[in-house]
Amino acid sequence: MSTNAKLAVAALCNGTVIDHIPSEQLFKAVKILGIERVKSAVTIGNNLDSKKLGHKGIIKVADVFFPETVLNRIALIAPSAVVNIIRDYKVVEKFPVTLPDTIVGLVKCGNPKCITNNEPMRTRFSVIDRHDVTIACHYCSQAVRSTDAQII
Repeated sequence: MSTNAKLAVAALCNGTVIDHIPSEQLFKAVKILGIERVKSAVTIGNNLDSKKLGHKGIIKVADVFFPETVLNRIALIAPSAVVNIIRDYKVVEKFPVTLPDTIVGLVKCGNPKCITNNEPMRTRFSVIDRHDVTIACHYCSQAVRSTDAQII
């Protein structure tokens, strides 16, 4: 890194950083995390240079530490995402997101005849392919690729 290099996004004293989000999935990740309800400072960077992805998105949330179960929901749309827990400007924990076996209440089923689209009930999907990130509706078996997933 050159001496003239600058941080593209400001440092965080305490909080959570979600890095390596594909740029085209960044705002889905924002929705999954419920960032619009967060009362502390939030920094969202998009189309930042990345050696791994070409371009990436990043989310920094000051003074908020999300439960790991919430963070892992991002794996549906950004399996390459990495979470950094920051305390006193230092990374104290770093881990990749992990796709849970079951995804509840996050994705809309694409089958218009599915009971979840006709009755007031939460959707439930099971992971059927972790490599191509494909999930199937528990009720009607409709398969959905993560790139086509409609986040509720």
